[in-house]
Amino acid sequence: MSVAAVVIGRNEGARLLACLDALGGIDTVIYVDSGSTDGSVAAAQARGATVVALDMTQPFTAARARNAGLAAVPDAVEMVQFLDGDCVMQPGWLATARAFLDARPDVAVVCGRRRETEPQASVYNRLIDAEWDTPVGEARACGGDALMRVALLRAVGGYRADLIAGEEPELCIRLRAAGWKIWRIGAEMTAHDAQITRFAQWWQRSRRAGHAFAEGAALHGGPPERHWVRETRRALVFGLALPVAIVALAMVAGPWAHVLGLIYPVQVLRLAPRMGLVPAVFNVTGKFAEAQGALGYYLRRWTGGQRRLIEYK
Repeated sequence: MSVAAVVIGRNEGARLLACLDALGGIDTVIYVDSGSTDGSVAAAQARGATVVALDMTQPFTAARARNAGLAAVPDAVEMVQFLDGDCVMQPGWLATARAFLDARPDVAVVCGRRRETEPQASVYNRLIDAEWDTPVGEARACGGDALMRVALLRAVGGYRADLIAGEEPELCIRLRAAGWKIWRIGAEMTAHDAQITRFAQWWQRSRRAGHAFAEGAALHGGPPERHWVRETRRALVFGLALPVAIVALAMVAGPWAHVLGLIYPVQVLRLAPRMGLVPAVFNVTGKFAEAQGALGYYLRRWTGGQRRLIEYK
């Protein structure tokens, strides 16, 4: 089966070059650029990629960029490998993924193991590397890197272009509703370069996740999916409701109310045996950032405000 690759990026520099160079065996490579000023467009063209430059007068989303790349895929192409510009496809991945889809006509999307290139660089990179290690087998969703059947992707209308985050799980919901399967195999797929070295970056990434949880729950929170309902509820309870309740109770009952704050270290100790102490601390701390992101979504929805990306790089 014929395959194309769609890479999206903006000012990725050397990471984009590494991404494109790893796609040497793919005949059709499409690079969707989102207003780069670092020579990315010229570099992609020099490597033989078809470049699609997004109109940046319109609000940018990764979903919109992926749809633009999908629109440029020739009709004869049967599969498309999506990649972010800060990812490098691993040797052997494409052959393995294609063979899997060839053998499983009921599967629309296949993804593999995405790893961080430098997990030792920061605790945040290590956390993300662990986040990518999802169970092997039938899955509910994929991430930004995945091999998909072009016809099925187009049949469900592609990505929802107005989502600023969480666009892949939302797409997978619609594919599964149409009767198709999503599958995660154990093969090495991509190396990702998050470059998160500061707490502020990690906080922004967690805030973006909270926004995605809230919007995903608003779109598909009803039965049978209950999409991200639990995640949204946890963020709002631990990141908003409990702190507000503790402060309010302290104003009425005095400083002894602050004892309720012990709920947070207790939650860390509850999670630590399963995920480790450091990930448990960040899991609990992240609920405050997620709550901020969820509130941002609700505020924009209620006021009709403009969507804005939540970027951490």
